[in-house]
Amino acid sequence: MAAAARGRRCRGAVLLLLLPSVLAPLVLYGYSPISPLPDSTLARVAFDREDGSNMVWPHMAASEVSLAKDLTIERLGEHKNRVLSATDDWQAVQAARSRSSENSDASVQLKVPVTRDADDMIAEETGSAQSGQEGRIKEVVISQRNADGFGDPGNAKEAEEQDGQATEVEHRDGSDASTENNVAGINTTVRSFLKDSTADILSNGTTHATPKESYTRATDINADLPTTSSAGHSKTSPDAKIRIIRDQLIRAKTYLGFVASRGNHGFAKELRARMRDIQRALGDATNDGLLPHNVHSKIKAMEQTLGKIKRSHDSCSGAVNRLRTALHSMEERLQSHKNEANYLAQIAAKSLPKGLHCLPLRLTNEYYSTNSNNKDFSNTEKLEDPKLHHYAVFSDNVLATAVVVNSTLVHAKKPANHVFHIVTDRLNYAAMKMWFLANPLRKAAVQVQNIQEFTWLNSSYSPVLKQLGSRSTIDYYFRSGTARPDENAKFRNPKYLSILNHLRFYLPEIFPKLNKVLFLDDDTVVQQDLSALWSIDLKGKVNGAVETCGETFHRFDKYLNFSNPIIANNFHPRACGWAYGMNMFDLSEWRKQNITDVYHTWQKLNEDRLLWKLGTLPAGLVTFWNRTFPLDSSWHLLGLGYNTNVNERDIRRASVIHYNGNLKPWLEIGLSKYRKYWSRYVDFDQIFLRECNLNP
Repeated sequence: MAAAARGRRCRGAVLLLLLPSVLAPLVLYGYSPISPLPDSTLARVAFDREDGSNMVWPHMAASEVSLAKDLTIERLGEHKNRVLSATDDWQAVQAARSRSSENSDASVQLKVPVTRDADDMIAEETGSAQSGQEGRIKEVVISQRNADGFGDPGNAKEAEEQDGQATEVEHRDGSDASTENNVAGINTTVRSFLKDSTADILSNGTTHATPKESYTRATDINADLPTTSSAGHSKTSPDAKIRIIRDQLIRAKTYLGFVASRGNHGFAKELRARMRDIQRALGDATNDGLLPHNVHSKIKAMEQTLGKIKRSHDSCSGAVNRLRTALHSMEERLQSHKNEANYLAQIAAKSLPKGLHCLPLRLTNEYYSTNSNNKDFSNTEKLEDPKLHHYAVFSDNVLATAVVVNSTLVHAKKPANHVFHIVTDRLNYAAMKMWFLANPLRKAAVQVQNIQEFTWLNSSYSPVLKQLGSRSTIDYYFRSGTARPDENAKFRNPKYLSILNHLRFYLPEIFPKLNKVLFLDDDTVVQQDLSALWSIDLKGKVNGAVETCGETFHRFDKYLNFSNPIIANNFHPRACGWAYGMNMFDLSEWRKQNITDVYHTWQKLNEDRLLWKLGTLPAGLVTFWNRTFPLDSSWHLLGLGYNTNVNERDIRRASVIHYNGNLKPWLEIGLSKYRKYWSRYVDFDQIFLRECNLNP
């Protein structure tokens, strides 16, 4: 046991003494690569002398020396290939070096054969070159030794500072990366060699003196920057220094923002001065040859300033806190811009383009200037025939209504069986009627009614009509000061003040002799024959609609206030909503279940808008709760007025497409990719459209 312990101590000490001869050729720039050394050579360096004496421990017995020698040779054999393979990369680098150092007094050109020993190579150094190189090697290898756990504890702080400075040297271009990779490979081998060797020494509690001289990689900023060509030969990059300067400028601009934000005016001033100096030196140079002679000092000065700022900068947590604060501020600004954009979109959606404003005026003028004998529609006998297919369209938009009717008839297999009931307001009644007088539907029947002629629809009968005319509701829409800042602007759209929007809840009163009516919004387009809808059995339900369970924003909790106990006790927050816009209503069941009274009851409870905001879909959800029959989703496709990612195949398959949202196809803000599905049913050659400059 004692002999084995002494052998391990011998082995560790010998390895430490061998470091100068093993490491020196690996790290010095400008020397020939190491030739492969046989194991016996390494052993002979430490143990064999011409005089036969043992230069390590003269007092040791010959057997102990022999054991230490064998163990050393075995240990070195394990690391031989790793050390020597790392040096192969230096052969190409050293072969291309053709010029000596700029300092003629300190330069030494080596012309040593490749097969020369490391000791002979080191002996070639003379004069100040040798002393300067040794000093540089000694300084850096001390840092290397401390990083590997060697040296005195008192030198730990110095080693950390040296390591911190070394890490500031960053890759400038491909040549630097290649050089750094080679050095990193050598350092990795040396570190492994040192750690493996010292583990045995430290485990036995034995402390040995460090080598007198050690070596590591040079970090001089003015060193040449070699690059490796595709053929394996190295060459100097003609713009290496320019790349260094540009990289320094990028880092300087980044640091300048940090130091200025923290009030470090001294650092900021110094950094600006360095930036001005290095920018003047750079000028319009495109290669290193055009740079001034003093560019080296300017690069050094800039690197020192950047390193000083980096060391003085606080920890990552401080930077994270500042970034988090900046992110929070940016999110607030983004939300503010989103609200503003949403408000402007609502304004644009409510605005009427010049052409659409011209069209009803032109039609109204034509209506009142036309002979009164030509103001009646044909096929009026079909208006109350329950066996035919009846449509209800409530709108004040003449062109949009025309598209709904025209697209339906284009795809109808039997146009004569279709009857269209159009209800509009007093302002657009003449224009709407004139349009269909000028564009007759041939075999199909059409009826245009004025909502003001419904004398039964008054505030004493309809709670919503009373609410729409109240001062609080008008103030809500026209006095923005009463609105909450977080309230969605769409709920304040004045279109909800129009009774046309709520007329869908009075279908049995409008059509007392009909059994079924298909309700269509004016922002829909029909793409297939809809006759099959009248043969669908709704199984006792009042409303046939396409459900929207696949979209989370169409759940009940997105429309109703479930914090109110009235809502919470009657509905489920995750209940599936359905789409208004294409709905088959069974008027017979409607009358039997007295749905209009159900609607009135909920409207009275929501007088203060505490159950839901004004609109027709929330009112429809509560009115037709458990009274809606789900239709196949191919009948009705939504989203063309707000969703830019609607599948084109789904659009072509859908029987009815719906431009629900603000981006209507007749508006300039409409989505152009979907406008073609709407404009194909508009006859832009019609005289009224030409006179109002309405073009595709």
